[in-house]
Amino acid sequence: MNDYDQRHDSLSRLPEGSYGYGGYTDPAPGGRPAPTKRKSGNMGKAIALVLACTLAGGGAGVGGAALYSQFNSARSANTTVMYESARDAVLTSAIPVGDTALTPAQLYELNVNSCVGITVESTTNVFGQTSSAAASGSGFVLTEDGYIVTNYHVIERAAISGGTITVSFKDGSSYPATVVGCEPDNDVAVLNIEASGLTPVVLGDSARLVIGESVIAIGNPLGELDYSITDGLISALDRLISTEDGSTLNMLQTNCAINPGNSGGPLFNSYGEVIGITTAKYSSSSSGTTVEGLGFAIPINDIKSILSDLIEYGYVTGKPYMGVQVGNVPEIAQRYGVVAGATIDSVTSGSAAERAGLQVGDIITALDDTAIDSASALTAALSSYRAGDSATLTVVRSNETVRLTITFDDKNEVTSATQSAAQQEQQQTQQQQEDALQDYFSQFPFGNYAG
Repeated sequence: MNDYDQRHDSLSRLPEGSYGYGGYTDPAPGGRPAPTKRKSGNMGKAIALVLACTLAGGGAGVGGAALYSQFNSARSANTTVMYESARDAVLTSAIPVGDTALTPAQLYELNVNSCVGITVESTTNVFGQTSSAAASGSGFVLTEDGYIVTNYHVIERAAISGGTITVSFKDGSSYPATVVGCEPDNDVAVLNIEASGLTPVVLGDSARLVIGESVIAIGNPLGELDYSITDGLISALDRLISTEDGSTLNMLQTNCAINPGNSGGPLFNSYGEVIGITTAKYSSSSSGTTVEGLGFAIPINDIKSILSDLIEYGYVTGKPYMGVQVGNVPEIAQRYGVVAGATIDSVTSGSAAERAGLQVGDIITALDDTAIDSASALTAALSSYRAGDSATLTVVRSNETVRLTITFDDKNEVTSATQSAAQQEQQQTQQQQEDALQDYFSQFPFGNYAG
């Protein structure tokens, strides 16, 4: 017997071993397919889309009393996992729910009490005017002692400017929540509520997914239609997605109905395991054409270590930190022969970038063997590295190619604060320059500078 109890006494455990980053081979009759190796990193062109969070005048409603079926009874009696710590709940590979696929009705009854609605009440002051708003989203129970997972953008207002967060359950109960830790770059947050005896979800293995596999989402669309279930398929894997705030994430694509309010909710495979966090939807094309059936979820494997770090430290350890602010080479400059890449706008004093010799105006065109044609491409490439790793940067400087070796720092609270201070200083300098130009041009009769 290992550190946790068997979730289902009557269901056999899958064989031990590493499954790799794979899809499926031919399944054995009546059982789960075995995984095969699948290449990762082929993430295609970034797509801008809408985060599936909603702003509403009130919080997410709470459903009536749950009707417990045999599946709920079996779960509460046989499937609760007892961990030595909340961190173990994430670091330890979860025991699969079973080898037999569940019907949507069975899966819903088994998991709905592990799904939550999240309401954030925040107050902002803009130009001296105070306004209040509520953001509604979804989430799920990670541990029986009250750790809850959701998207960062669901609770962002409370995390930044203060406010209240409420977690609601299907049985009508609700609890005030505190933020344990946030990871904005991966759009993940962990909350905690004062509760015990909760029913945690089972974390699955998103590396085993295959295109065409059935999946189900449970969440609170529009912040009003509580604990709704939608079904669909895995439409694509390894989509590189650029969200509204500029973050770039590796995503699963699904045709499950994902709407505002679904953000942070679980995406289940047909065996009842969480294999993703529903995060965003693609609502229209660049031409304005309305589209349907394009939802996206963060693969659960991408964030397991993040969740454990947030629980233990409140931030993610081992993230690579360069100490630069980067942008994209303007398209008009590229037309005149300037190479595409991530252009260095500022270098933080004492950072890994400064030690490596990076300078303002440099254009990063490659990180080791990965070509870099934009700031988002650099962000995506960095996700493969850890603090302490060394890499070769290919840089264009004054029309000459330079290769520099960088050893990444750890992106922790200190380095983040240093970079934030550098950003603020840069913004202040830019504002001072704009103000000076405004003052200068205001002297002339042709009007104010509006550049």
